[in-house]
Amino acid sequence: MDIRAAREALKLYFGYDQFRPMQEQIIESILQRKDVVVLMPTGGGKSICYQVPAVVLPGICVVISPLIALMKDQVEALHANGITAAYMNSSLTADEQYAIENKCLEGELKLLYVSPEKLLSSGFLSFLKRLQVSLFAVDEAHCISAWGHDFRPEYTQLKALKHQFPQVPVVALTATADKLTQKDIQGQLHLANPKVFKSSFDRPNINLTVKPGQNRFKHIEEFLARHHGQPGIIYCLSRKATESLAQKLKASGYKVTFYHAGMNPQLRSKAQEQFLRDDVQIVCATVAFGMGIDKSNVRWVIHYNLPKNIESYYQEIGRAGRDGANSDALLFYSFADVMNMRNMLSEGEGNKNQTELQLVKLERMQQFAEASACRRRILLQYFGEAMTKDCGNCDICRNPPTTFDGTLIVQKALSAIARTQEQVTMGLLVDVLRGSRNSLVLQGGFDKIKTYGAGRDIGPLDWNRYLHQMLNAGLIELAYDQNYTLKLTEQSRQVLFENRQVQLVKFEEVKQQEAEERFKPRPKKELIKDALFDRLRALRKRIADEANVPPYVVFTDSTLLEMSAERPTNKISMLAISGVGQLKYGHYGDAFINEIIDFVTEEQAKGNKLKGATHLVTFELFQKGHTPDHIAKERNLNPVTIYSHLATLYEQGYDIPIEHYVNKAEYKAIGKMLDKYGTEAKLKDLFEHLEGKYEYYKIRLAVSMYKKEMSW
Repeated sequence: MDIRAAREALKLYFGYDQFRPMQEQIIESILQRKDVVVLMPTGGGKSICYQVPAVVLPGICVVISPLIALMKDQVEALHANGITAAYMNSSLTADEQYAIENKCLEGELKLLYVSPEKLLSSGFLSFLKRLQVSLFAVDEAHCISAWGHDFRPEYTQLKALKHQFPQVPVVALTATADKLTQKDIQGQLHLANPKVFKSSFDRPNINLTVKPGQNRFKHIEEFLARHHGQPGIIYCLSRKATESLAQKLKASGYKVTFYHAGMNPQLRSKAQEQFLRDDVQIVCATVAFGMGIDKSNVRWVIHYNLPKNIESYYQEIGRAGRDGANSDALLFYSFADVMNMRNMLSEGEGNKNQTELQLVKLERMQQFAEASACRRRILLQYFGEAMTKDCGNCDICRNPPTTFDGTLIVQKALSAIARTQEQVTMGLLVDVLRGSRNSLVLQGGFDKIKTYGAGRDIGPLDWNRYLHQMLNAGLIELAYDQNYTLKLTEQSRQVLFENRQVQLVKFEEVKQQEAEERFKPRPKKELIKDALFDRLRALRKRIADEANVPPYVVFTDSTLLEMSAERPTNKISMLAISGVGQLKYGHYGDAFINEIIDFVTEEQAKGNKLKGATHLVTFELFQKGHTPDHIAKERNLNPVTIYSHLATLYEQGYDIPIEHYVNKAEYKAIGKMLDKYGTEAKLKDLFEHLEGKYEYYKIRLAVSMYKKEMSW
């Protein structure tokens, strides 16, 4: 069959002048009767890949689809395009199914959608043998995998297709499958040397945000106020939650409905229709809603609870922005959700290995929610796709954390993985790096490798954080099918052998807390609404506008918060602020220092005492040429206090000519006492040891000179 017929069908039935990337190659392979695996994101055009061949090939295409809603939507869309199609599932009466069977036998249909349960029901495969089947399309093929995120027993029996119909090509399609699931799909279906087509999973138009689970309803109302009239989906963990949340939103004046598997089919169908037709703005639903829903103008998706794995999360947020326009995905995260999900999985009666896998995948979802690096890179890396730069369209990219050169730390970990022959789990790797002598380390002989104990200086909690960052960055992989051991990647080798540098996120030390508290996401510091912070933020905005860049490119909020707390007013102290490097100091440092000095001076003039800032006012006056005695008089302070300010400024690196007030002979005499009693001695004691020969302020200045000399 010539590909030209497919192009004509595309224009004729679907109205498109050309195929999207990869569609034509996929269709060409199917027309050559080859088995195919297609991995495309939601909205990428997977259905075209089998619908066009179905139209041009003689016979009927059988589509195995997991949800009634998906079948209904697809068939209605095909009818609208002038293509004969039908579906068979439990929603039909016996007479309706009989009528469809007759249409199939008479060759009136080009596509038949069936559930996996229907396909494997008694006599149905025998019925299909009476037809001219052109193609089998397995939609949502991740469900076929024992490692997949929506394990369904009937899907594992679809290998019968190749046994019963060895000459009929099979196309397996999915929007969410990690590396292991992709491999398992091919094995479970017994595909014959399939061609694998993998499109980018990136959905750059979706803005990703994660918020703490507290005050969810308040945050939802604020979110909806910014998305007035735009349709969206709120996914909830339980059926009860969908109903109660919908009721609260309705009471707030929103057009909303709910959807879950516990509703009767008529009510579910009604809710779906209302949403598809924009009769309601919002649908509160369990994960039973949305798979295959072809509504292109969904502008946002909210996850009221943490999904059970990244596959589910990515598929569900993919229901927003299918038209490529800007859309939002908001995830609420709380440790309680994690514990509830863990309990549900652990208490289930499923296969032990399957339960362990689901728990590991839940942990990866938790790591995503707690991440401090670009969220999109983490998602794409999970599906085996590397991004070379941050996305700029997630909450982390908009307010990035402070990083540091973690290359040596990463090299230690990667070297240990390599020297243990990639046979260690994350916990065991930490034990090896920290020099533990537990039984697993000794049994493996890992106490003999070169990197044993190379990370003793880093605590186990910190090591786990660094390893999670490495996992999210694609520097290592987790082999689910090999007892969750860590594996090196191409990026690992670049770090080990090609001098690739790695930035890690800096985090604060965590005080000992209760076990559950330790694993809760650490919310970002709340904005300090003080006057100086507002001044610095306004300055940042002006600079950013002039440079035509987002404000966070100048300095992050966390950097401004630290500035407002520490009030740096010279180069040395400004460079000590997290997020201020040499380059940024060169661009913006003076402007921010001047703003801080102006603020402090103005506040002092108003009589507002700023803790720790009084020496800055002294410095401002000193720079203007005032003598210490004049400053003391103007500020109504003891001259000794002013000299003490100058001493502090000198210690902090300010250009203070301290030698003008203490000559060499005086410093030599005072220095001898400091050699004997140290710089921590009280001024009164030093004054007495020096028999009152030197004034207090000279002793205080000499102490600063002595400290700086010792630091050299």
